[in-house]
Amino acid sequence: PEIPVNIVDLGLVYDMQISPADDGGQRVDVKMTLTAQGCGMGGSIAADAKYKILGLAGVSEAEVEIVWSPVWNPNMISPEGRAKLGME
Repeated sequence: PEIPVNIVDLGLVYDMQISPADDGGQRVDVKMTLTAQGCGMGGSIAADAKYKILGLAGVSEAEVEIVWSPVWNPNMISPEGRAKLGME
């Protein structure tokens, strides 16, 4: 929340799979991490990501899992994110 860059450009999303859901919609499974294991916002960030995914047309199920491997580092930030953060 204190970083003005989205979770994708920060390099926090490690994996995303889309598969058919039982109700005919789509299921989206995301594995993501946080910038630090001690981040107290982890549950809130994952819940917000899930809420946003469920708001997409055709998506009826979503799961967002917080993972810690590999450990995140600033080199994972996209060029767009680096520019927004003034890192380039």
